[in-house]
Amino acid sequence: MLYHLLVPLSSYSVVFNVFRYITFRTIWALLTALLLSIIIGPYFIRWLQKLKCGQFIHEDVLAHQKKAGTPTMGGVLIAVNLLISVLLWADLTNSYLWLCIMAFLGFGLVGFIDDWLKIRRKDNKGISARTKLLGQIIIASLIMFVLVRLPAYSTKLALPFFKDITPDLGMFYIPFAVLVMVSCSNGVNLTDGLDGLAIGPTIVAGFCLGVFIYVAGNSAMSNYLQVAYVPGVGETAIFCGAFIGASMGFLWFNAYPAQVFMGDVGSLSLGGALGFMAVLCKQELILLLLGGLFVVESLSVILQVSYFRMTGGRRIFRMAPLHHHFELKGIPESKIIIRFWLVSIILGLVSLSALKLR
Repeated sequence: MLYHLLVPLSSYSVVFNVFRYITFRTIWALLTALLLSIIIGPYFIRWLQKLKCGQFIHEDVLAHQKKAGTPTMGGVLIAVNLLISVLLWADLTNSYLWLCIMAFLGFGLVGFIDDWLKIRRKDNKGISARTKLLGQIIIASLIMFVLVRLPAYSTKLALPFFKDITPDLGMFYIPFAVLVMVSCSNGVNLTDGLDGLAIGPTIVAGFCLGVFIYVAGNSAMSNYLQVAYVPGVGETAIFCGAFIGASMGFLWFNAYPAQVFMGDVGSLSLGGALGFMAVLCKQELILLLLGGLFVVESLSVILQVSYFRMTGGRRIFRMAPLHHHFELKGIPESKIIIRFWLVSIILGLVSLSALKLR
């Protein structure tokens, strides 16, 4: 909105030229979402408390029983602040931007329905896992069908560290991209088990993908670094800025001890958006490294369930996802969170190094 109001004024004063720059608007999108979160957050949390949107804690997680009743569905706060910030600072004629918004809201809708049913039933039974997965696949597929039909977008797959190898997946690119988005969404969801645990790595991944998107949308930089150039995708860096700012604002209240939880409406929307951003800037495979923490958490659940069924009740970990295993080993929650954040930062730095390696 501000972009469309102020950029035309540059013909009257050079001061307004600054609003043309993606970097300037990305920074202010981040700050806007962050400040809105901090201002609105306390009122939003009290509203959730009045609605009795308390978190249900499974009886097996004994260490967290004291957190039962903490307001959940904080992902709605993230969504509101992100959308306000994007609408203020972005060029709203950009198709890629609207697809980012659709991915974020679409996955968030699935999570919202799941959270709302859990609250209404006053148990931990929302929509079934199969229904939730089907909803995610449908949303991701619809978005990808639109994306691949945009003239500037390619179905070629970029291989990290091997920039001269770009196989064209053709019709197989859509199911591949859907897998990336759905896997990332569920990975963030599984990681969201301790105060601030998921949102920290999400911020790191959002920042790194913002860098990749900016490079992919800049012809000179993409040519120099030999990464896929996607004309027009640079505008979605504003979405990344708002994404980071809204997530940081949520962390303000979600940091240990948490005043609010994001719920599935938050974790599924954030994860789905991360997956789609990786697809947009052709960094689908680097997401395996960048989101390595989400990958490991997901694998710990898959391995635990598979081994439990094959052996008739034996376990690999004391509890899955992996963060609960460390909890049961006696490591304090705050220490687990900080260490996981440090791991995500290291993975982010290694991922960014791929820009200069081939």
